Amino acid sequence: MADAKVIPFDDDRSRGNRRRAKTESESGPAGEVQPLPVRGAAAPEDDRPDGREDDPVTPPGPQAPVGASVRSSAEGDGDGDGYGGLERRVAAGLSFLRRRLTGDYEVDDFGYDAELTDQVLMSLLRPVYEKYFRVEVKGVENIPAEGGALIVANHSGTLPLDGLMMQVAVHDHHPADRHLRLLAADLVFVLPVVNELARKLGHTLACAEDAERLLAQGELVGVMPEGFKGIGKPFGERYKLQRFGRGGFVSTALRQGAPIVPCSIVGAEEIYPMIGNSKTLARLLGFPYFPLTPTFPWLGPLGAVPLPTKWTIQFGEPIPTDGYAPEAAEDPVLMFNLTDQVREQIQHTLYKLLVQRRSVFF
Repeated sequence: MADAKVIPFDDDRSRGNRRRAKTESESGPAGEVQPLPVRGAAAPEDDRPDGREDDPVTPPGPQAPVGASVRSSAEGDGDGDGYGGLERRVAAGLSFLRRRLTGDYEVDDFGYDAELTDQVLMSLLRPVYEKYFRVEVKGVENIPAEGGALIVANHSGTLPLDGLMMQVAVHDHHPADRHLRLLAADLVFVLPVVNELARKLGHTLACAEDAERLLAQGELVGVMPEGFKGIGKPFGERYKLQRFGRGGFVSTALRQGAPIVPCSIVGAEEIYPMIGNSKTLARLLGFPYFPLTPTFPWLGPLGAVPLPTKWTIQFGEPIPTDGYAPEAAEDPVLMFNLTDQVREQIQHTLYKLLVQRRSVFF
């Protein structure tokens, strides 16, 4: 049975087509193949006993092959749906593997691998960010769309997961698709595997030289001035900021005229409630502390699984530094005042977010 296509109701046009088709079927030229009647089509009005007129179902032209609409729907519109999207993803994956195997990819002077970060490492971190910690991001528009800027955040959680989640927040939510380059402690770069992954993610040593170089290149740099004092503090001191060092990050921002963006992170303090510190084990292992939590090390590897707390990351309004003279970077009073301003803004926002929080886990 020939396929039929239903024409939308259009009285004048469909009736005219029907009458022309009827005339041609009665007196068409010799040798012309006449169209077969379509099953289910209404009879012409002259042949109907009640004289009613219905819109006919007439094949207006070349008909699509059977199943064409199904294939078109399955293939999607080119945005990655269906068979076509799957083929493109497979092709992109194979191309990515070829470049990795042949060494046909680029890293910068610090070891940052943008392609690996975008396609692999962020894809691994994103489920933790979205599904496990369910991070809510606020104020990401306060991060400049271009040029160097220094993001200063509180540090907590026993393990530095807060830095990674902040990096995903900037990567996935900033309208200008910016990448955050974190300054990390020396310990990160002496640990096997961790060292290589940190370099690929764009992390570099927490020193003024590297920070200034990145800012001069227009990069977005993240620093957590509390260091190990913040990440390894007891659970009883949660959300109480530790000392911000000697204000070296302020001096770096002043030298480059880069704005300072305060960042407050709520939720990381409770992932590993640190109720004790085994200093003996810490010395033996070369760690700044060895955490004792309600689950670690008592439950073994299972105790190392973080608690699924609900996170909020808020970026505050930037503090400009480009209005100061070049010698301002050597002014200890100015550095102290700016450091205290950044610290107080982060602490105030932390208290505000804690008051608004409904639950640690929801």
